[in-house]
Amino acid sequence: MHSVGGWGALAGAILLGPRTGKYTSRGIKPIPGHSMPLAAVGVFLLWFGWFGFNGGSVLSADPDAVSFVFVSTSLAAAAGGIGAFIISKIVYKAYDLGMVLNGVLGGLVGITASADGVSIPSAILIGFIAGVLIPLSVNFFDRIKIDDPVGATSVHLVCGIWGTIAVALFGNYDEGVGTWSAQLLGIVAIGAFTFTFAFLLFYLIKVTVGIRVDKEEEIQGLDRGEHQAVAYQ
Repeated sequence: MHSVGGWGALAGAILLGPRTGKYTSRGIKPIPGHSMPLAAVGVFLLWFGWFGFNGGSVLSADPDAVSFVFVSTSLAAAAGGIGAFIISKIVYKAYDLGMVLNGVLGGLVGITASADGVSIPSAILIGFIAGVLIPLSVNFFDRIKIDDPVGATSVHLVCGIWGTIAVALFGNYDEGVGTWSAQLLGIVAIGAFTFTFAFLLFYLIKVTVGIRVDKEEEIQGLDRGEHQAVAYQ
């Protein structure tokens, strides 16, 4: 499910192109978000909402099953933040809050497919690996000049694929369910369909009404261009 959004984000990012000034002859220019406190609040809201998301996936009111999913979900998220924290320090030589926040989301995405079917230690490991993948994935997409301001491809695509594979690695399911062949087939089938459909849809919009504002409006800010308002002075 998460990789569906990731494949769509990848198609959109390719057709939209990078932000003005992101990639220059001097290298990659970081364009940070405007408010890290608000970003952190948003991540914690998502973390809290994930309890309903994953807990509801049990499709029953069994307190033991739902409680187990709550625990595995939360521990995977925490482990994802730790994994991203460690690797971002190694890769970027800095304690990057943005990477940690996306690491939390990566952990949540990674555990979603198997929240009810793995042990607690496995859930922690799944979340940690998802967090480790975040800085590496962000660095990879920057190197091939795919500009993804919010890290949707890293969080939902890369960690979504990892979470799907993790079902086969760690899941305690009936024979034939969650096997390598089933999971890989799902990744390939969903990836091929979603990316193709999203790419064609974005391309159709691009050649008709357009998907990008002009350079002047981009630099001034879309609050002015789209809403005739000023968010910040």
